[in-house]
Amino acid sequence: MHMADALVSPAVAGTMYICSAAAMGYAVRKVKLEEEEKKIPVMGVMGAFVFAAQMVNFSIPGTGSSGHLCGGMLLSAILGPYAGFLTMIGVLLVQCLLFADGGILALGCNIWNMAFYGCFIGILVVWKLMMKNGISKKRIVAASVIGCILTLQLGAFSVVLETLSSGITELPFGLFAVTMQPIHLAIGLVEGLITAAVLCFVYEARPELLWHADMLTGTEKQKKGKLSYKNTVIILAAAAVVIGGLISLAASSNPDGLEWSIAQVTGSTEVAADGTAYQAAEEVQNTTAFLPDYAFKGVDSVLGTSFSGIVGGLIVVAILLFCGYIPKFKQRKRKHE
Repeated sequence: MHMADALVSPAVAGTMYICSAAAMGYAVRKVKLEEEEKKIPVMGVMGAFVFAAQMVNFSIPGTGSSGHLCGGMLLSAILGPYAGFLTMIGVLLVQCLLFADGGILALGCNIWNMAFYGCFIGILVVWKLMMKNGISKKRIVAASVIGCILTLQLGAFSVVLETLSSGITELPFGLFAVTMQPIHLAIGLVEGLITAAVLCFVYEARPELLWHADMLTGTEKQKKGKLSYKNTVIILAAAAVVIGGLISLAASSNPDGLEWSIAQVTGSTEVAADGTAYQAAEEVQNTTAFLPDYAFKGVDSVLGTSFSGIVGGLIVVAILLFCGYIPKFKQRKRKHE
């Protein structure tokens, strides 16, 4: 659901940057209040996992479309809504700047559509409500499916509203909406099942890794993880490498839900845009993206995809670890002064 710059006007892009920045500022303040340094490596590993998972587009049968994991619900169910939101921003930033996946002007929109709803609505409403009487595998599956469907519907409808507000006349509101919503309903269902599978693994391996593990009740409190904390994180990291380096090669070549919807309305997967702001954004992205579309420039080779999946994941890990540990380092330094 990564939006291209051509889908938003500079005014709408700026407004969504402000909204996303405000949510990020709030998340940063909340994370600073959390004394959970042990969570920082998990942010890096899960960020890499979601980065790799988003490279694997799965086909939606009978449509000619495909979809991929957004990851907001998954990240926040493990890291909490605030750390999860910041991790998603890290993933989207790397995708945009280094792989030209999603436009620079549209980055504020993409953060809002793909990260905000999953990390805040999906977790603070659906997950928290369904887990209030205790965490179980059945509740994890139900919350994952319902949460992913709901948040993808909200994200898809936001895309429609953003194009409407931008005056993209090629995408009339009614027709675009009735195309976007059903296809993202199907994508949300698949994402919900994938999210549930990963979270059920974490629940069995190390249940206290789940957000609000204090909601474990009765015999659940006595439940011991089948794996150590370290081994659980290692398995998730290894999965990120395998998904990014190998499974990504089997990704569907069908257009994703957004591109497919645009094609159903306009006959093409792209919308053209002219203007200084668009040209400037394109020039910046052409400079920063060393692996555009997850491939070596000018080279048609599957090695580019594997390289992108592994290197991109490592970059996400490095950024998140850096941003996570620097504030902690400064806090310790101030205490010793």
